[in-house]
Amino acid sequence: MAKNKDISEKDIKELHRLFYYRIDKDEAGQYRKVRVFIKRFKIPRFPSRKASAVLCVNLSPVLPAQRKALHPVEFCAKAHKDFVFIHPFIDGNGRLARLLMNLILLQEGYNIAVISPVNRPTISPPLKKAHTDDGDFIALIADSVKETQKDYIRFF
Repeated sequence: MAKNKDISEKDIKELHRLFYYRIDKDEAGQYRKVRVFIKRFKIPRFPSRKASAVLCVNLSPVLPAQRKALHPVEFCAKAHKDFVFIHPFIDGNGRLARLLMNLILLQEGYNIAVISPVNRPTISPPLKKAHTDDGDFIALIADSVKETQKDYIRFF
């Protein structure tokens, strides 16, 4: 997938299946069948289970236009945000959003960006605000890309 410049709905489901099957093989790669709530993120309600599946199907066709129109870091941040707002799986949506973000970075010739577990709570406020203004969230992702690159240079 990193060699292509395309991300299909099938790819998204396969990525979820690959990392989630050891957690719950019955739910791995399957769209959720229930409504989800995440108290710690305090973001508005997620789409219904039916709407989330439709939104996920509709996400892939808009990605090529965004890829052409946006800087790669902005594109990966928006894809991350859009996926989290869809929240199509019962669990693992944040992990998959970060995986998609990093897949896009790799496809565009960048190194992956690490958002350490210690820093993940800092995602919530700009992600909540991103429903109306995603500038702070994009800046947070850009900073993560920059800091990871600095770490990469330091260690290698």
